[in-house]
Amino acid sequence: MWFWLALGSAVFAALTSILAKVGIEGVGSNLATAIRTIVVVVMAWGMVFITHQQSGIRSISQKSWIFLILSGLATGASWLCYYKALQMGDASKVVPIDKLSVVITLVLAFVFLHEEFTTKSIIGCILIGAGTMMMVL
Repeated sequence: MWFWLALGSAVFAALTSILAKVGIEGVGSNLATAIRTIVVVVMAWGMVFITHQQSGIRSISQKSWIFLILSGLATGASWLCYYKALQMGDASKVVPIDKLSVVITLVLAFVFLHEEFTTKSIIGCILIGAGTMMMVL
């Protein structure tokens, strides 16, 4: 199931890029990010209430709160950078560079989460990095 959800994430992320590039025309990147964020917040809280998970908010640990807040700040910073880059550059160049987050995530997962970094992972990272450079240069 995780594979299909991850694939869905990739498809929706691709749609996000194309829809955002069209929608950001004539709109400030920060304003566009704020509008997008409102939609995401409403959608996320809607899912919480639809699935009856709102009572779980009381059982979230302090550590989880801290890291969820930090994750939210990182997401906000990412979206602000992404929308500004998308406004200034071609989607076909911005998106591949943004997807270098895959390589960065693998390295950070190895360093901080002590996840396995295999030969296959290293080769994949090199290929993603090389492919990205080929697309944007």
